Amino acid sequence: MRDVTLLNIFEHHIAQKYLNRSGLAHAIAVAYHAFQLGKEHHLDVDIAAKAGLLHDMGHYTWYKNGKWDYDLYKQNDIHPIKGAERAHKLLIRLGENPIKAKTIALAILFHTDSFLPSNDIVRTPLQQIVKWADEKDEEEGGMHHYRTIEYERAKQSIIRLDEWIDNDKNID
Repeated sequence: MRDVTLLNIFEHHIAQKYLNRSGLAHAIAVAYHAFQLGKEHHLDVDIAAKAGLLHDMGHYTWYKNGKWDYDLYKQNDIHPIKGAERAHKLLIRLGENPIKAKTIALAILFHTDSFLPSNDIVRTPLQQIVKWADEKDEEEGGMHHYRTIEYERAKQSIIRLDEWIDNDKNID
């Protein structure tokens, strides 16, 4: 039995705030991709899906003169750092196993190279699949953050993914 489900995370007001800011449809898609990749690579699918769901919760909205400034974002963004911190705090508050919470936070921290001074990081298998899962859903100019999904459909998608995780053998 898992300490915290995706639904527990999804329904928390802090998760709602940041998932909606960074794109709920994208977060759910990445959670599904991370689950599948975790399955293929024989990793803990629960941890993979949670990292996928929460991977962008550190996003800040970079606006200039009332318009989204993608270049400003690319130059100044540190969302993986902030997201790792927020996700870790949220998971611990919800009662997640501390080792799993740290593993998820580190996967979030290393899901992108955008904030790193160089591109030579060596990732763990989990960190790599969260990066791949995110890349599978990316769109030009960050447009994947603007796709929408109705709340009830999002909730049902999370419930279905929780069921898949509960039925999978790749859970530690």
